[in-house]
Amino acid sequence: MIAIIDYRAGNLTSVKLAFDALGTESVVTSDPAVIRSCARVVFPGVGAAGSAMRNLADLNLITVLREVIAAGTPFLGICVGTQVLFDFSEEDGGTDALGLLPGRVRLFKPADSRDKVPHMGWNQVRIVRPHPLLAGVADNTDFYFVHSYYPDPSDPAVTIGVTDYAGVAFAAMVGRGNLVATQFHVEKSGRPGLRMLKNFSTWNGTDR
Repeated sequence: MIAIIDYRAGNLTSVKLAFDALGTESVVTSDPAVIRSCARVVFPGVGAAGSAMRNLADLNLITVLREVIAAGTPFLGICVGTQVLFDFSEEDGGTDALGLLPGRVRLFKPADSRDKVPHMGWNQVRIVRPHPLLAGVADNTDFYFVHSYYPDPSDPAVTIGVTDYAGVAFAAMVGRGNLVATQFHVEKSGRPGLRMLKNFSTWNGTDR
């Protein structure tokens, strides 16, 4: 069973529907006991870093997230669920995040007025190191993005895939150990995204 963490964010249903389409059992839940009992955990969402962190605290889920990751449970972050894994986000006047990955989340500041913020649309992702979730996914595949802020890891070793927007080459996919996360929406990225979710449903939480 895969736990999809319900922290009062949007887009949880689309992730559940994607797993349903794959025939993979999943549950949307904010129950710590259920989250701890599941074989895998997904932390998706659409929204802002500040409200996400407040909701996690209100629901007593911060400790739960740390516990399941420390226990080696395969863990996938998506979009805002990726950004709050870092140390700090510039969003909402500055937000201290979970600190599970080193680095900051920064606001796009385009020099070209044609580069709109938020960034919405399909962008190619260059694979900079292999990962089991990318099995069967070609380099430079297009994935779907909706965001105004982007991850900027302080340790280049956590970067798995990179894309370009508004003059910035940013980490579109990151990971370390049993933790992996995408700035793009796998659940909205067609067959390649579904392939990644299928790979996640059998991933053992290692880089091999």
